Amino acid sequence: MKRCPLTVAILATVATLAAPLAQAQSQGATTTMGTVQVQQARGQLTAHEVLTSVDVLGAEQIEDKTVTQSWELLGQMPGMQLTETRQGAESGKVSFRAFNGEGYLNAIKTLIDGIPSNVNSGNQRFIDMLFPLEIDYIEVVRGTNDPRYGLHNIGGNINFGTRQGGEYTDARLAYGSFDTREAQIAVGREHGGFAQNYFIGTQASDGYRDHDASEKYSLGGKWFYGDLDDGMRIGLTARAYKQHAEEPGFMTADELAANRRGSERRNANDGDDREMRQIGLHMDLKLAENLVFGSKLYDNRYEDDRRVTFSDPPTGNAPRQRRIWDEAQTGLLTTLTWVASDTLTLEGGANHEQQRNRYTRLRFNYAEPTDFEAPPARVQNDDRHSFDNTGAYVQAIWQPVDALKIVPAYRVDRFAGTTQLPGGVRAPLQDYGTIGQPKLSVVHALSPETNIYANWGRTFQVLTGSTPPAYLTPGQAAIRPSTNTGMEAGLRFRPFTGSQARIAVWQQDAENEVSNMPATGTTVVLGKTRRRGVDAQIDAQLGERWTVRASHAYQEAKIERDGRAPGLSIEGNEVAATPRTISNLGVDYRASDALAFGLQARAQGDYYLEERNETGKFGQFAVLDLSAKYQITPRLRLDLQVRNLTDREYVYAWYDSFFQDEAQPMFSPAPGRSAFLSLSLRL
Repeated sequence: MKRCPLTVAILATVATLAAPLAQAQSQGATTTMGTVQVQQARGQLTAHEVLTSVDVLGAEQIEDKTVTQSWELLGQMPGMQLTETRQGAESGKVSFRAFNGEGYLNAIKTLIDGIPSNVNSGNQRFIDMLFPLEIDYIEVVRGTNDPRYGLHNIGGNINFGTRQGGEYTDARLAYGSFDTREAQIAVGREHGGFAQNYFIGTQASDGYRDHDASEKYSLGGKWFYGDLDDGMRIGLTARAYKQHAEEPGFMTADELAANRRGSERRNANDGDDREMRQIGLHMDLKLAENLVFGSKLYDNRYEDDRRVTFSDPPTGNAPRQRRIWDEAQTGLLTTLTWVASDTLTLEGGANHEQQRNRYTRLRFNYAEPTDFEAPPARVQNDDRHSFDNTGAYVQAIWQPVDALKIVPAYRVDRFAGTTQLPGGVRAPLQDYGTIGQPKLSVVHALSPETNIYANWGRTFQVLTGSTPPAYLTPGQAAIRPSTNTGMEAGLRFRPFTGSQARIAVWQQDAENEVSNMPATGTTVVLGKTRRRGVDAQIDAQLGERWTVRASHAYQEAKIERDGRAPGLSIEGNEVAATPRTISNLGVDYRASDALAFGLQARAQGDYYLEERNETGKFGQFAVLDLSAKYQITPRLRLDLQVRNLTDREYVYAWYDSFFQDEAQPMFSPAPGRSAFLSLSLRL
């Protein structure tokens, strides 16, 4: 990508807003794929009302999909990088804007029904609690201009909205490759201002590889009473999840070539037992005709016992570990929204979250397979740590004319906590002070179908985990938070009737970025980094039978300055695991009222595995999925999905540096061609 002056481009775009243009109602810069079954109640400002780079995936693109975990659903959306680790419960995650999913920099805030749903490290494990049939929509906000969230909101956020209200009883049974069995039941009832929603889901599979079996269960419920138009709406959401999974292990290049569906003897005892719970209390109050107060009180619990063997040299204890997490999060989010006039809306919000976490890591001696029931060779971590975050924001929507919307915002965050390490060592969290985050978004409607927009904003990274440098143990130097300043300019338009398109150019500059993996205690200061790219997408309805969706993202992430000694510098190198290109194509064809076909193609470029860029590039792929739907009766539908139709062999790759004399790329192969048949019933 040419080093174009992005700042100049954005300023030029903003400058055009002062030009005399046709008056038109601003439509924002949101694109929607599919339909959203149940609309959220009015009150707090929604992302599409305020922000400028938003995509929504509706229920009809979600509910009929058979996936191992629900993060895979985002592969349909523009610019999404899926990190497919495929190691039991550690199945993978989603990222975008040139932030990778390796776990070293978790830059995407994740929410379920507006409730924060990242674990302490920032990983997105709470997503696994959701099954497709209970999801109403998935909303993705890209960039640095969203003031609603602070922690983990470095590159943007994803909110999974589950079904609320309505009258339905839906069931789905699926069976397919690798002896995959799945059952989902969703029930909704609404009467007299009282809405109830229930969900039960289970899935079991033998997996693509040997020693790859998994079974999981999820239970959810939502109860809401009242209507905001009548002055009050209160609700309770609750869900619980349990999974037991084997792990087939990562493979060397030789092992992959010998048998990509195999699992080495060293991994025969690897696996994971995971439980998660989430409870949320929601309350919205209409204090006056133009004043609404909203709050969410939540409690998250994450318990995980993972046994993992990474590589196979006959010395040392590093790769044979048992990792046990017990994390509890209690938090409160509040908002106050005031419609001051037809042209001005003000909103303020605050949040507080307390985390009380325990992390245990045990190392075991060499054995094939590792005996995780034996006494450990060493207890490396037995840590208890608190991590508290308090934040607040204000934002305004000023619309001086119908065609122009200006949204300034400011957010602040503070952190506190302590850790208790083996040997009686206690240490406070790094003192980051008050982290200020100014933001600005501007949208101008050139016509009812065309908007230009620009945004600028600052986000931040703080260290997580239970050990230094996140905590100030004796001798540990103080560090400051890494700030991430982003800019974006874009155009949303309608090329022809029945279509919507968007093209955007963006850049994000981080100061003092840190690659941090709390599970392994690995921390590497990358220094100043620059991420930038171009996003293009189009959705189109072609006649009554055809729907086409296409997107292409070009991105790069480079280390601009690292401050290392000559000979050790990585300046100019690419950040690990960031592909240059991500592309999607989706085509739906309705042959008749009863029969429909679908095609989805997804491609990703290759990437370096480590910051020295010395191992070569891996991870490139292009896969094709097909689907067919047949409506047997108005209530009964048959679905067929064929994934990876061409049986493309591709892998997730990472760099194993546990043993420097044997450091090498390690691989997790993706499943080959697979087919799934499902029966959906609506009562």
